[in-house]
Amino acid sequence: RDVAIPTPPDLKTHVLRGYDLGEIFRFINPAMLYSKHLGLRNADQALRAGEAKALELKAAIEQVQDVVFARGDIAANAVFRFFRAQSDGDRTLQVYGPEGKNVIASFRFGRQSEPPNLCLADYVAAQDSGRVDYLCMFVVTITGSVRALAEEWKRKGDYLRSHILQALAVEGAEGFAELLHQRVRAMWGLGDPPDLTLKDLLQARYRGKRYSFGYPACPRLEDQTALFSLLEVERHAIGVRLTEGYMMDPESSVSAFVLHHPECKYFSLSPRDVERLEAEFPQS
Repeated sequence: RDVAIPTPPDLKTHVLRGYDLGEIFRFINPAMLYSKHLGLRNADQALRAGEAKALELKAAIEQVQDVVFARGDIAANAVFRFFRAQSDGDRTLQVYGPEGKNVIASFRFGRQSEPPNLCLADYVAAQDSGRVDYLCMFVVTITGSVRALAEEWKRKGDYLRSHILQALAVEGAEGFAELLHQRVRAMWGLGDPPDLTLKDLLQARYRGKRYSFGYPACPRLEDQTALFSLLEVERHAIGVRLTEGYMMDPESSVSAFVLHHPECKYFSLSPRDVERLEAEFPQS
């Protein structure tokens, strides 16, 4: 934990509306778009080889992108903010208000019961260190008429374009998260080297990591409620909401918190560790 703590430029809420979709789409992971969503394996190799199927799919994707760019009712919006934070020295992360005195939210994380016994709270300065640390939280979304347009194309039998549009929205949100995370690092004074490639970005070859609730290191989706409250997502009306099951609507949305520690890793809690964590919370 004993590393230099970078100070963010401010602790105010930043709202981005109508962000450039063209820039966002350049941050899309092509392997996820082509392989996971559209069923074309080894897409990069197929495109380089000039395979007809790959080129046809690429042209179809570009055509759907052009439709998205031309419409005024599909938008990329985001809200993000830096917060003061400390850990309790074990598994709880405390988030403070702007003055740094009042705890405005707490997150209790699980710890691996087997070596290396990782816990996300370890990446934040402990209260007994006397040092104040920081984290950033954000929500990004591709919102508007995506669902309605996809349904319209589906009704007309244009299944490929319908599927591409939904895939572009979902992976566009992931790309927006990558883009915003890069911007956050720059604001934090943790700018990336100039030769960092998209592949490097997608492999998280930079200082710190971003984590999303519901994923292996922090599996409690319920914590989304506190994140949305801290960012006042509803008040800023960026076009995304939480469902009763703590999922985001529209699906083409990403929420995350960003930690700067250079030793941050992605890791998983075992099913047993998750059970222990869940047992600490009263069941409604």
